[in-house]
Amino acid sequence: MSAQRRKYNTIGWREWVALPELGIDRIKAKVDTGARTSALHAFKLHPYKEGDSDKIRFDIHPIQHNVSEIITCVADIVDKRWVTDSGGHREERYVISTPLSLGNLTWSVEITLTERDSMLFRMLIGRSAIRKRFTVNPARSFIKDPKKGFIL
Repeated sequence: MSAQRRKYNTIGWREWVALPELGIDRIKAKVDTGARTSALHAFKLHPYKEGDSDKIRFDIHPIQHNVSEIITCVADIVDKRWVTDSGGHREERYVISTPLSLGNLTWSVEITLTERDSMLFRMLIGRSAIRKRFTVNPARSFIKDPKKGFIL
């Protein structure tokens, strides 16, 4: 291997992650290298102004197939963008920036918010969030845990 080539940690096609500033200790996420931006499936989106800041309050069901547990989150709005999903549908979405923890690493990622409660995964991690950090092994799942690091 050349000296210029970096070795990145490996993650699986789905992983447990945490979004600590949103109060989400653990959420199952699909690593989607086909998606540029990460997405969080949120509902009851309520944008508002607090002083000079644009904020958004939203709810999320953090556990797959469980609509009884609800976490209410608040974040700064960093942008509003048109996003084309895998089915070719365009939708304007709010964008937030928040720390994401995967294994023993935590870094800030941009996440779009979309009302899609019927989706199997509550979160998609797009390629811009993992760029220059991880290599994805599509044959593996849950290689890392947000609280414990590697769980091989």
